[in-house]
Amino acid sequence: MATRNRAGKSPELGHDAFLDVVANLVGVLIILVVVLGSSSKEVAEAIRQTREQAEPDTSLSIPTPEQLQEQALALDQETARAVAALSESQKLEQDIRASDAELAAAKARRDQLIDLLEMAKRAWQEEQLGLDTAAVERGRVEAKLVSAKSELETLQATRAQAEKTDKPVVAVSHLPTPMAKTVFGEELHFRLKGGRLAVVPIDRLVTEIRNEFERSVASSRDGRSDSAVGPIQGFIARYEMEKSRETISQNGRVGSATRIQMVSMVVEPISEPHGQPLAQVIANQASLLDIELAGRSPDRTTITVWVYPDSFAEFRQLKEHLYRRGFATAARPLPMDRPISGGPQGSKSTAQ
Repeated sequence: MATRNRAGKSPELGHDAFLDVVANLVGVLIILVVVLGSSSKEVAEAIRQTREQAEPDTSLSIPTPEQLQEQALALDQETARAVAALSESQKLEQDIRASDAELAAAKARRDQLIDLLEMAKRAWQEEQLGLDTAAVERGRVEAKLVSAKSELETLQATRAQAEKTDKPVVAVSHLPTPMAKTVFGEELHFRLKGGRLAVVPIDRLVTEIRNEFERSVASSRDGRSDSAVGPIQGFIARYEMEKSRETISQNGRVGSATRIQMVSMVVEPISEPHGQPLAQVIANQASLLDIELAGRSPDRTTITVWVYPDSFAEFRQLKEHLYRRGFATAARPLPMDRPISGGPQGSKSTAQ
């Protein structure tokens, strides 16, 4: 009996134990639910962020048929613009080729015109050379005519003076130099006026004028202008020059050059009377004449004397004095009121 009761009570004990286990499990589950509930917000936020990161980009979604049609229409428009641009480019290229052809034709015509201009300039220069030669010849004739007129006036004045005065007959000595020659070597210039002899430094004055020409090249003023140089040995030179620009051709190229030339020159002393009496010059061994002739060869030196009508007798004495020393003499008669003058078309002296 006692054994049966113990056996009958054992199931009750086992059921209670099972209930205890279940109660314990339910308590644990409740605790877990509380714990999970407290962190559910954080877990939900994390899940939401994870879903947002995992969601695909809606912009990469498949386009609709309407969008495809719009894109096709835009592509057709771009294609049409590209075709139009290509056509415009081809047309522009054709215009460029036509312009190049026209430019080449214009260049050929320009070369032809340059050749024609060059031929015309050469012809003009040849014609101008002929005109210059004629002008030079005319200038020489005019210079001879002026010299002849001056000599005639001098002779007339001498004749009139001789008719008024009764002078004894003077024997004229003959100098054996009947032939005249043009001066091409070294030339000294003297002036006889009022019986006074003076050295005329024409070469030094011309050198000063040439230096003035070189300085005037840098100036921008064209046309004619006058100036003066000196005094040198008591003489000054007043001159007139002309500056111009001319077109020249060299090696097939056309350019411009500056041309400066002297138009006229007048040489005169600063004051009158000027020089030393001829008798004093001849008598003095250290006169200005001896200083100028020192070291000069008679074979290569000619003396030009600008003589006025009141000094013809003194010129004869000077010529005889120079002849004895071996020097040839060239006379340049001048009227009393005319200074020594010259120019680019002047003539050479003739010595005897």
